[in-house]
Amino acid sequence: MAYQVLARKWRPQNFSQIVGQEHVSKSLINALQHQRLHHAYLFTGTRGVGKTTIARILAKAMNCLDLQDFSPCGQCAVCRDFDNGRFMDLIEVDAASRTKVEDTRDLLDNAQYAPNQGKYKVYLIDEVHMLSGHSFNALLKTLEEPPEHVKFLLATTDPHKIPITVLSRCLQFNLKRLLPEQISQQMDFILQQEKIAFDPEALILLARAADGSMRDGLSLVDQAIAYGQGRVNTVDVSAMLGTVAQQPVDNLLRALMQHNGQAVLTVIAEIAQLTPDFSAVLQQLLRVLHRVALLQTIPSFVDHEFDAQLLAELASHLLPEDVQLYYQIALLGQKDIDLAPDPRTGFEMVLLRMLTFRPAYTAPQAQQQSPVVQTRPVQASPTAVTAPVSQVSSVQTTEQNQWGQIIASMNLSPITRELANNCQLDFFDQSQCKLLITASFMLSESTQERLQRALQKYANNPALKLTITQQETSLATPAIQQQQQRDDRQQAAVAAIQNDPNVQGLQEQFGATVIANSVKPL
Repeated sequence: MAYQVLARKWRPQNFSQIVGQEHVSKSLINALQHQRLHHAYLFTGTRGVGKTTIARILAKAMNCLDLQDFSPCGQCAVCRDFDNGRFMDLIEVDAASRTKVEDTRDLLDNAQYAPNQGKYKVYLIDEVHMLSGHSFNALLKTLEEPPEHVKFLLATTDPHKIPITVLSRCLQFNLKRLLPEQISQQMDFILQQEKIAFDPEALILLARAADGSMRDGLSLVDQAIAYGQGRVNTVDVSAMLGTVAQQPVDNLLRALMQHNGQAVLTVIAEIAQLTPDFSAVLQQLLRVLHRVALLQTIPSFVDHEFDAQLLAELASHLLPEDVQLYYQIALLGQKDIDLAPDPRTGFEMVLLRMLTFRPAYTAPQAQQQSPVVQTRPVQASPTAVTAPVSQVSSVQTTEQNQWGQIIASMNLSPITRELANNCQLDFFDQSQCKLLITASFMLSESTQERLQRALQKYANNPALKLTITQQETSLATPAIQQQQQRDDRQQAAVAAIQNDPNVQGLQEQFGATVIANSVKPL
């Protein structure tokens, strides 16, 4: 007997064998149970998800002589003729090859006659959106006033091309893309029944490559069996699909975690020797980053697909902001693979972009003084001046400089650093830190908590309490000081240009002018 491909051999024969489309199966079983069958059904969805298969099962169930749990029994004369392609009352048509109106009219001319074998005459039209406009008009007339013994089962991958007049006369069921887990489980079941040895990791790779289609997945299994000489193993499947093992991807992520550009390029060079599909490697990176983000948000999250130790390591060493940045760059960078001069170049640029646009966080510096600065703003008495105003201003400026040094020595994220730079230091000792901030600044509890944790680590005291009071302040915060320094550098740069003898010579000889906004300090 000729070999039959797995997708045909294991095609579902009743509703219980359908995978991943329970919402459709349940609705059709209930309709059969309560004898509320509509005269026209439309099944939509991407390729290989079971549109035509479900339509055939429904057609068989409509005519089955002995329904079992409202599914075809598979044993009666109707079911046997149906399975062997001898059931005369099933008219199955591929609309892609019969688009002319004459074909549709010839097809429907016999609709008025009673069925020969079963209860209903069933018209199963696949890829119905390929019919011409005149063909739809011919079909519409029969859909409007169908004979009681006629049922229409339509299937399409593109329902938007079907006229609304036809859609409104059908019960529409949208079939979902299958999840990789559903596809791999079905592959596991089939290979066990076929007594073919396999690696579970290989099935995961095949299920991902199937891209939501069970039929495509089983076709890939057939290809893998032939490639592996009767066995489905991870090494052969990786070579067949052009994918790489998980270890190089893990090494890439560790290099990113360490912000090591040389290590990133070294790993990419090792991957390139395997002649991989770089788009698939980028998708592997995206999957791991997704799991890391989940673990950072939900510490109890468990994932059995990837190494738990690696995920925990990445989640603890990568800032959540970096994970989100890397994911977004990788997601948008997928199109670079096709647009770049070659896939490796596109892939390298995506990784280099991650390194380049990662915010430059200031690393903690070795502290030569005590980690805690005790300070109190000096206030002038209303009745007696305790010190000259210039001395008071000098002391306050020193305190703000100390606060700026504290900020620089902490490894703060950009948002937390922004909060700290806009604060004025009021008091800081071993047990507490009091800060002042303008009333117009939008405070976030989560950002305050991150700043408090950083201060606790800085002071080596996990019990340190941070208090931020919103009020109008008169002193220059680190943010104001930084802006003043930028302004001073800008003014000095403009003055240097204006005082340059060559520039002055150009001004005198040619009437040139200096555009201050174009001058940038080195």
